[in-house]
Amino acid sequence: MAHINLLPWRAERRKQREREFYMQLGVAFVAALGFLLLWYLWMGARIDNQMERNSYLQGEIKLLQERNDKIKDLTSVRARLLARKEIIEHLQANRSKMVHLFDELVKTIPASARLTALKQTGDSMTLDGVAQSNASVAEYMRNIESSRWMGHTDLTKTENVHDTSRMPYVFGLTVALSRPGSNENGDLPATAASTSAPQTAAGNAAAHLNAPARPSGAGAKPAAADGNGGPQS
Repeated sequence: MAHINLLPWRAERRKQREREFYMQLGVAFVAALGFLLLWYLWMGARIDNQMERNSYLQGEIKLLQERNDKIKDLTSVRARLLARKEIIEHLQANRSKMVHLFDELVKTIPASARLTALKQTGDSMTLDGVAQSNASVAEYMRNIESSRWMGHTDLTKTENVHDTSRMPYVFGLTVALSRPGSNENGDLPATAASTSAPQTAAGNAAAHLNAPARPSGAGAKPAAADGNGGPQS
């Protein structure tokens, strides 16, 4: 005998499919929720790691800034020390310059001239004085230019004030200062160049004063005077 199913099997099948759909939907929702939770935890870990790195970099940057400040301070201290070193070296090199300079001034000035004022500015010196004549000023300029510690000389003024003193000529000189080379001990090499001109001039003057007078006979020729006022041989 045939069996006929009179139950609503289509409705039962529809309900079963609906249950399966909702089950799949719930599984998908749980999986999505789990994925979002894992992504949130992973991103939080990355953010925390980056924050730690940022804090570490900020600490290192602060240390570098402090080191840069120290380097700047050391650089300024080094610059000040170098400036002091240059000043000390300059003073060490020129500690005996004024002594030699005054010694050369005494050696080069002729007996017919006298200094009234002197002023040093850097590598030049201004000399003011009085002399018996322009020849005395010219002799003084030659003596200065032959000195080791003084060089080129410019005549700034020469004037006859027409007074009754023995030295009526007022003169002014601008002298360029020089420094001779020094030896290993720091002493200057002894040369005869600085004293040769003043000694020669003094010797010529002494020879001229001590020379006997020539007879003024008929056969004698008068001696021609040179530029210094001495007899020309």
